[in-house]
Parts: sequence; C-alpha cells; structure tokens
Amino acid sequence: MTFFSFPNPVNETAVRVTATGVAVMVAAALAFQRPEILVIVAYGFLARVVAGPRISPLALLSTRVITPRIPGHHRLVPGAPKRFAQGLGAVASGGAVAAYYALGWHVVAWSLAALILLLATLEATLRICVGCIIHAQLAKRGVLATPVCEECADVRLVRVRQGASA
Repeated sequence: MTFFSFPNPVNETAVRVTATGVAVMVAAALAFQRPEILVIVAYGFLARVVAGPRISPLALLSTRVITPRIPGHHRLVPGAPKRFAQGLGAVASGGAVAAYYALGWHVVAWSLAALILLLATLEATLRICVGCIIHAQLAKRGVLATPVCEECADVRLVRVRQGASA
C-alpha cells in the first residue's frame, strides 16, 4: 500500500468512531462559535482522502486506539465509497472554512457545519453514509469507474443488517 492510498476494505467500526469524532468536533464548533475547529475538521477530511488514516490524528486514534478496544465483530466495508464520502466532507468543511475566513459568510459556514454534523451523526449512530449512497448512484450511472456496492446504494439494507446483528 502506498502512502497516497486509501484502505480497501475498511473497518466499519473505525469509520463510525471517526464519524463520532467529527460530529463531536463540529458540535463543539457550532456550540461555542469557534470556526478554528472547522479548520481542524477540514484538515482531517483532506488527510483521510489523500492518505487514509495515515496523517489524520482522528483516524489514527479511531483505528489504532479506540476501535481495537471495542469488543465484538468488526465488519469490513468497501473503501471506495468511504473515500468518496470523505471527499464530500473535505469539500463541505473546506467550503465552510473558506466561507468563514475568506468571504466573511458566517451563516453559510455555520450552515455547512450543521450539514456536516447531521451527516456525521447519521453515519455514527445509524450506519447511514449519505456519501456512500451518492457514490453508489454515480457508479450505477457510470459516472464513477468503481463497482456498484448494492449495500451502499440501498438504505433499506442497513436496516436489514442492523436487525440481523442486533
């Protein structure tokens, strides 16, 4: 595996732990009106897109410290949809930082932060990865040259999977 690669498959538990960290950081940024936290979030997303967990402190904490201590079965899921989702997070968080600092559009920045909080919370709590769903739809239409992950494309399968593992 090269430095500039993304793992495939990825541990879904680690993904959900990372999403929890993102949600906590963005919630803190919103609650305390601290835009500098969004800079940290944006760096994390960009780092994960570029090199997987290798240079993202949050992903390193998730993959090397927290996830190994969580008992139970750790499911592996396709990496490409998760990398795509990280890319969307990088665009949204980078957009929030640019809106706040470069353009002075504070309402836009906080709105993007709220969207990131919502999407990270869906991943962390319900295993719903909106970026993965978008990735699957784009792959199905031939826009992306990656295999279609039916599970990623169909939120109903998440419910079936949760019912089977509960």
